[in-house]
Amino acid sequence: MLPHINTGERGGEMRESVEERHKRILRIVRERESIRVAELAAELEISVETVRRDVTALADIGRVRRLHGSVTWPAAPLNARDARLARQAPAPPTSGLLLGMVVPTSNYFYRSIIQGARDAAAAAGARLLVGITEYYRGRDATQIRNMIEAGVDGLLLTPSWSVHGPTETDAAQLAELKTPAVLVERRIPLGLPGANLDRASSDHSGGASMAVRHLAGLGHRRIALLARNTHTWPHIRRGYQATVGTLGLPDDDISSTSGSPHEFQDEFENYTERLMELMDTGEVRAAIVHTDSDAANLLQWLLAQGVRVPEDFALVCYNDELAALTATPMTSVSPANHALGETAVKLLLRRVEEPDVEHSAVEWLPRLLIRKSCGAPQSAQLPSD
Repeated sequence: MLPHINTGERGGEMRESVEERHKRILRIVRERESIRVAELAAELEISVETVRRDVTALADIGRVRRLHGSVTWPAAPLNARDARLARQAPAPPTSGLLLGMVVPTSNYFYRSIIQGARDAAAAAGARLLVGITEYYRGRDATQIRNMIEAGVDGLLLTPSWSVHGPTETDAAQLAELKTPAVLVERRIPLGLPGANLDRASSDHSGGASMAVRHLAGLGHRRIALLARNTHTWPHIRRGYQATVGTLGLPDDDISSTSGSPHEFQDEFENYTERLMELMDTGEVRAAIVHTDSDAANLLQWLLAQGVRVPEDFALVCYNDELAALTATPMTSVSPANHALGETAVKLLLRRVEEPDVEHSAVEWLPRLLIRKSCGAPQSAQLPSD
């Protein structure tokens, strides 16, 4: 049975997801109305740095109010000290552009994208509102409507479409928007309305290709692919398939292509059996796994089976949120999320300022971060493009 690893930390172990930890933070802050960050960290039994990061993420979407070492409930009155500090703090920009950003979540992959967008907006003297849909497609239209009613000058959009892309109706709804918009980590296929919308995304196909070439360069002639059925998977699959074909390697993709990303855990356990069958042939001694949390689960499972990493089996994971934190630090394909957020804002500002300017599509190539799990020396680290 494959053990399940979550993304949170408590007492030095990864036990709870970020979402669960955020719920605990919100519950405590709501009850106390105001609490010092250090006290909150002590009560949660996690590091102050983790609490600061979580509080920043929650403050960015308006769930809490952060102020000089404290965190307060948004509706709570400020005490005398915090009120004084608030008066002394630089006021946020009250003029200039107001931008809206609609994303599925503020955690994991999207946290750095949001921060990049926020940094670029601040540098331009603009404000950024962030709306979360939690991957519910019906909330896309609601959040977009809320942003437009709030008076935003432009929109950054990551719709919660199907993994297979938008329907014609989905595409038409965006094409008909009167407010300038930039797609982030999404694209509308040619032939559908809105296919020419500005977009900024990661080159996940290129990232997967980089991982295959790296493992092939280490001598692996068969490389398995295990990927969660997410919006990223089709691009990873495309890069993997093209590269193993170019190198004359077998296609050993044993990914799950059915069910939702949230149902993947049970399916992933079944696919480990297929992986063990490939390993038993003596020919498959390497795998690329998306996401890095699933790679961490696989790493634990391999160790439980007596398979040493990297001596007996090499691992490269896709995404770099947890890759460095596992018992055997994992080589990862790391998307340039912060730069992606910055780029999306710059494209949007350009569109707002010059409505008739040519449309743009910008892709960021991920970086391969070499760690112990693949068996390559860290001196082999590939530079970022």
